[in-house]
Amino acid sequence: MRQISISIFFPTFNEERNIVSMVERAIDVARQCPYVKAYEIVIIDDGSTDATPALADLLAQRHTEVRTVHHPTNQGYGAALKTGFQEARMQYVFFTDADMQFDLLELEHLVIHVPEYCVVTGYRAPRRDSFMRLVNAKGWNILNRIFFGLRIRDIDCAFKLFERSVIKQIRITSDGAMVNAELLVRLMRRGIPIKEVPVSHLPRIYGSPTGAKPSVIFRAIRELLSLYMSELGSASLIAPSIPHQDMVHANPRSL
Repeated sequence: MRQISISIFFPTFNEERNIVSMVERAIDVARQCPYVKAYEIVIIDDGSTDATPALADLLAQRHTEVRTVHHPTNQGYGAALKTGFQEARMQYVFFTDADMQFDLLELEHLVIHVPEYCVVTGYRAPRRDSFMRLVNAKGWNILNRIFFGLRIRDIDCAFKLFERSVIKQIRITSDGAMVNAELLVRLMRRGIPIKEVPVSHLPRIYGSPTGAKPSVIFRAIRELLSLYMSELGSASLIAPSIPHQDMVHANPRSL
């Protein structure tokens, strides 16, 4: 059995009712997972205005494996992810949201696919969101397929695992909700296959999602168009139409 070291980070904004349970759950899962030999947990507080920053610092004081990084103001989901990737110190990097909508025990479903794959992403099966959020997600997938040739079932699923050496080579410019799409497009352009696995998606109990806000949607579309008008939209760089299963099952070590 191959064991890995892993950085687990949570991009967090106003999750005071979830953050303690989520981090303590992550500690339990990491300690018990037979595939994990060492771990750290990093809380990225993206300018929260509730008790999240204080609770995050308390968790860091209580557990030596936990660190907290604070953004002085809310900078956006993409900025929080970029900070998480920069702060990660272990061999592999995993992130998920702190809203308790994923079962961290299923991290093992991703870890079993390394080192054969250096990028493993979950897709929500089924997705427990409102009708409008499902419609928005479908439209978002279609837009990214049209503009960039991105063929991923669930672009924004916040349950992703990366080899740190690979993610460190990717330059991410998006600060908003375009960040997952940009990251996956840049990986695709490098010829890095992406393994997709189904993960459970749970209804949100506490807190309010921000992804469906018009301001968030407009910012994501603006970032999409900006990237398309820059180097990612270059006709010479648009990837050929690769069959979905070939993208999923090709061996990255042969590239």
